[in-house]
Amino acid sequence: MSPDLSTIALIAGNGIYPETFVKAARRAGVQKLVVAAFINETKPELADMVDAIEWFRVGQLSKMIAFFVRQGVKQTVMVGQIAPKNLFDLRPDLRLLMMLARLKQRNAETLFGAISDEMAKDGITLLPATTFLEDLMPARGPVAGPAIKKRRWEDADYGFTIAKESSRLDIGQTVVVKNGTVLAVEAFEGTNEAVKRGGAMGRGGATMVKVAKPNQDMRFDVPVIGPDTIRTAAEAGVDLIAVEAGKTLLLGLDELRLECQQRKVSVIAL
Repeated sequence: MSPDLSTIALIAGNGIYPETFVKAARRAGVQKLVVAAFINETKPELADMVDAIEWFRVGQLSKMIAFFVRQGVKQTVMVGQIAPKNLFDLRPDLRLLMMLARLKQRNAETLFGAISDEMAKDGITLLPATTFLEDLMPARGPVAGPAIKKRRWEDADYGFTIAKESSRLDIGQTVVVKNGTVLAVEAFEGTNEAVKRGGAMGRGGATMVKVAKPNQDMRFDVPVIGPDTIRTAAEAGVDLIAVEAGKTLLLGLDELRLECQQRKVSVIAL
């Protein structure tokens, strides 16, 4: 189903994802953009790009939904992450507490799925996180940076298999490998910290692989890399990044390609 272009709200985390979505939505003809922003996460500059914005602390679900209702929002999209450390500073309101009490497991899929269900009670639909951004998901093959040798493709394929299994088990969607050995598996700390750990153990020439979960719910937790990913990888000694073709967003693509060229990091899609 195509999104209604009259009004769309963003649940906006950190990084360049929210502004990338805003620009794409404007190009698509969205008339009104509303943002639920988070203190110490969302870029303040986003306020100048949208029609309405309100700031929240993580956990203020009732207040956020009430804001959307006042703004006439019927559709929303989750764009950008919340830093893991801030999720430990969660201050849930009553509605969120009641929602959490109903969950037997608390992972990205169950949490965001439950939030989507809560918004649906007020007539608000959660759209895919890739809405208007389909052209930023690469096809299979080389994407950026220097050409790589056959041995590195083999490492990437091996890492892909491991990452698919790790993500199936809800552990993490990123792994770091070198010469057929798993150096790091992402857990709650997030991609960048996993890359730093793995890169330090590999001492150069390591491969990072990031995939979608099997049966990925494209409304949330979609794999994303950007220029910061390239910088973090290069500093950690990771010089190859493999992502899943057709299911990974490449943000800040021009800058990403420039960083790959300058830092000699290769990006491929599998």
